[in-house]
Amino acid sequence: MEFSSKLIKDAVEAFCTLPGVGRKTALRMVMHLIQEEEERVLHFTHSVEKLRNEIRFCASCNNVSDGEYCSICLDASRNNQLICVVENFRDVISIESTQQYNGKYFVLGNLLSPLDGIGPEQIPFSQLLAKVEEDEVQELVMALSPNLQGDTTVFYISKLLRDYPVEISGIARGVSFGTELEYTDVFTLGKAISKRLPVKKYIDNI
Repeated sequence: MEFSSKLIKDAVEAFCTLPGVGRKTALRMVMHLIQEEEERVLHFTHSVEKLRNEIRFCASCNNVSDGEYCSICLDASRNNQLICVVENFRDVISIESTQQYNGKYFVLGNLLSPLDGIGPEQIPFSQLLAKVEEDEVQELVMALSPNLQGDTTVFYISKLLRDYPVEISGIARGVSFGTELEYTDVFTLGKAISKRLPVKKYIDNI
């Protein structure tokens, strides 16, 4: 793809760095910005710049946040003793969209995957244990993607918490094995959350 303008070429290459965006799609985006009103383009670029410079991670649960604590952790109406453990903030968004959960969250950031060099030291397990103890958590819902990495992480956490008076449950297996949680439809995910099961029932089969 040849360009008569280096500015367009650079902008297309920048958009191509986004996941799932090819050169043709990137070119359409660039052409749209060129033809768009200047005020809208400035608002777009300012929003992206502000996002990159000011986004934070919640000091309590590691979810994305505008301040020290995210809006979910600051919501006093939510059950502080019910924690849903997820891999990333996209999973939080997915579960929230089901409107089937009223507890709080803990974002791991990664799943255990020794082949990819991700071991326990790369995941904030100690922070999770401290949260369980400090908040006197009664139940941990393991809402991790149902694949080998997710099940390995659930197994590891259950071992860490074996001496804690906390129930560990997992989302129902209506979510297919090998499926990424963020791509699961809202209805299926909502049912899986509301019909969660004790983790021991499926850890024994790993």
